[in-house]
This record gives sequence, C-alpha cells and structure tokens, in this order.
Amino acid sequence: VMVFRNQELKPEGFLRFSKYFGELEVHVLDQYLHSEYPEILIVSNVLEDDRNIGIPDAGLYWHTDLSYMAAPSRGSILYAIEVPKSNGRTLGNTIWASTAAAYEALTIDTKRQISGMKATFSLSGRFEKVAEDEKADTELTIDQGNRAPDVIHPVVRTHPVTNRKCIFVNELHTSDIVGLPQAESRALLAELQEHTIQTEFVYRHSWLPGDVVMWDNVATQHIAMHDYSLPQRRLMHRTT
Repeated sequence: VMVFRNQELKPEGFLRFSKYFGELEVHVLDQYLHSEYPEILIVSNVLEDDRNIGIPDAGLYWHTDLSYMAAPSRGSILYAIEVPKSNGRTLGNTIWASTAAAYEALTIDTKRQISGMKATFSLSGRFEKVAEDEKADTELTIDQGNRAPDVIHPVVRTHPVTNRKCIFVNELHTSDIVGLPQAESRALLAELQEHTIQTEFVYRHSWLPGDVVMWDNVATQHIAMHDYSLPQRRLMHRTT
C-alpha cells in the first residue's frame, strides 16, 4: 500500500497517473462510472435526484477488488475528494490486510490443507450477501451478471513479482471452496478470514482530501469503515 498526500487531481490527471502503471479497466457496474471518463469508478454515498452517484456500500465487507472476474484487478488506485468528519475526526477509514504476511504466519498443517485448493468467486453472491444485510442500493442487472459469471481461483495465489504466496479468499466475493461440503467450506473460509485480518497484518488509513492511495490486489484485501451517513459526504474516484 502506497500513500501520496496533498494531491490536486482533475479526472484527466488522475487517469494519466493511473495509466503509468498499466491498461485501465472499465468496471462492470456501469451505473457508477464517471460520465466523461468510464475508467473512473465513483465510490460515494452522495445522492443526486435520490440516486447514489457512486457505489455506496463499498467496503462493508473485507474484499479484494474484482476478485470475481476471470482476470482479477492487478492493482487499484483511490483518490479522496470528500472525506466525512465528526468532531474533528475523519470517518470512513480504510484498513488493508497483508495476505502475504497472513499466509506466512499460517501453521504448516493449514498450509498443507489449503495447498492446491480452489474457490468460487461470485459477483451475484456479493449482491445477495449485501441484500441479506439490507444494505443494498441496487440490484445486479442480467447483462452485468452475464459479463461477470462465477469464476474459480486458487485459494493461495503466488505473487507474480515477489513469488510470495498469498491467501486469496475474501468474505465478500468468495462463495465456497470447491469440493468441500458447505459447512466445512464456510468454516474454513471463516477461519482464513479471521486469521488474515489480525491486527499484526493490517494498516489503517485515516483519509484526508487529496490523498491518493494505491495498492496491490494480490497481496492485500481491504475494508472501509461504514461509520458515517449523510449529510456526512464521502466521495472518491477509483481506477483499477
């Protein structure tokens, strides 16, 4: 995770910076894309005409960006435009966990257990989970579901640059471990998740307007604290 403070970026400048690191994706949830720059996904609780201008429930659960795609995002960049505050304290902090450090701290027996395992990742499952908790803002369209069918990825990914092994499952997008009975699958996923987000593996970022934060989506997962509500506004631009 890399943090750059005190930036003043118009959308075209943010895109120019983002493109230094690779080809940018256009997010499948197209209702939240920037109207002029579709590579920019808006993350916000702000309403216009009673509709959210961006993804309002981003960060309610630990996740790795677009891990439900056949080719998950390699990295993400988030630019803070408006940050909610209360009594001088910033809200909506984001916490990242090192999935590489978490893997390395597993017991030998657990490493052996999950070696070679694969898991199902699901965008539709993400919407079902959020809806169950009554936090859904919108529903997945048939077209969006067709563009992001369920996929299977290894439970443990090897980082393409460092060769470190990383725990890749997460609580929002991973629906089950392939080949395990449902109860065993849920128990193992919960165990891995609880292990990964321990204090010694995490960094908590207190946002300021103008912050640009970029991170590795193989070696981390993250969550945003949902401790604010309108009229406290949170507005961010994201590229992957």
